[in-house]
Amino acid sequence: MSVSYRQPGVVLTDRRFTVPLDHADPDGETIGLYAREVVASEKADQDLPWLLYLQGGPGFGANRFVGRPAWLGRALKEYRVLLLDQRGTGHSTPANRQTLPLRGGPAEQADYLAHFRGDSIVRDCELIRREVTGGAPWTVLGQSFGGFCTVSYLSLAPEGLAAALITGGLPSLDGHADDVYRAAYPRMERKVAAHYARYPQDVERVRRIADHLLHHEVTLPNGYRLTVEAFQTLGILLGGGEGSHRLHHLLEEVFVPTPDGPALSDAFQEEMQGLLSYAGHPLYALIHEAIYGQDSRPTAWAADRVRAEFPQFDAAKTLTGDGPLLLTGETVHPWMFDIDPALRPLRETAELLAARTDWPPLYDPARLAANEVPVAAAIYHDDLYVDTADSLRTARAIRGLRTWVTDEFEHDGVRAGGPRVLDRLLALARDEA
Repeated sequence: MSVSYRQPGVVLTDRRFTVPLDHADPDGETIGLYAREVVASEKADQDLPWLLYLQGGPGFGANRFVGRPAWLGRALKEYRVLLLDQRGTGHSTPANRQTLPLRGGPAEQADYLAHFRGDSIVRDCELIRREVTGGAPWTVLGQSFGGFCTVSYLSLAPEGLAAALITGGLPSLDGHADDVYRAAYPRMERKVAAHYARYPQDVERVRRIADHLLHHEVTLPNGYRLTVEAFQTLGILLGGGEGSHRLHHLLEEVFVPTPDGPALSDAFQEEMQGLLSYAGHPLYALIHEAIYGQDSRPTAWAADRVRAEFPQFDAAKTLTGDGPLLLTGETVHPWMFDIDPALRPLRETAELLAARTDWPPLYDPARLAANEVPVAAAIYHDDLYVDTADSLRTARAIRGLRTWVTDEFEHDGVRAGGPRVLDRLLALARDEA
């Protein structure tokens, strides 16, 4: 039963759906999906077109907005919006260290999680679209991984789309995970250099923390073992518009004096566990590389293997000299499943997913080349998380797609730029810009 309630300026309705775990077996096992319908209070009784929002990730539930912030306020001027918790996330049937053992052992868990990629998410959307809209096509807004899913939507079920809007989420159509990370590490190096140019005092602060972690065992209050490699992954912050500033503030007050010498402060440790733990989004770690699996090659911990090609990221070697320590980000490594208590029970499952070779295709280049759906995409220049060159190649491969390439925003531009970003994409899709 749907439940409606109000927040400032909006009426919200909780929507729940049942979908097949495996869409190739529609009469088999099912899982639950949750979505939140949002409509402007003054339009609650109107018959409006629908906009479906697909969150970035993988592994994150849809935004929990209050009122009409960011892009949502612009969307509510003309749409009812459906904020979907993609399978395994948010209030949808969960997939984590607590629930996955219900499937059986690691092999059964890996087989289960193989159904949690973009192709399954698109088929979920098509099932619930018929219930939500009565069969009418809807507009989809895909952010980051949600954009990857939107390109899958254009490949698998374009008849369900009135328009497709993509922000920071045009994937390579045929690149292997190795290619993705081979392009990512140089971007990461540029972002770190830009951070140190803005905050030169952070060079020594980062080196001091890394040196401390190399010589001391640190376990955070939640049981997370903080290694120097884990600390380096804070570079993921540098992909957001405020990320460099957030990182700088985090590094300002780190050490406190103790009877045993300087130690990482409780306040710093508390912040670190919130930033590094995967307890709230384990699917990100489990299937992050699987979102690039399409051919008969395993992903095989691509980010970890490719990192060895970039020795400048080796903290121990860096600290033997006096150069700046590089940070990393948007990568998943096997050691994360040893140091994070939220992931530790899932190590064998992750290994099986990394070895898997039977991933089906996510994109249909021929269908994309014949596309008839209005499509617009924001491409952020030197995006940390999604390679700009790959995005531009994919934009050229989708018939009729119109791009807005900008360095005004980082990867989170749809949040930071809000109504203006959505306005621009809608105008491009409607051929009004």
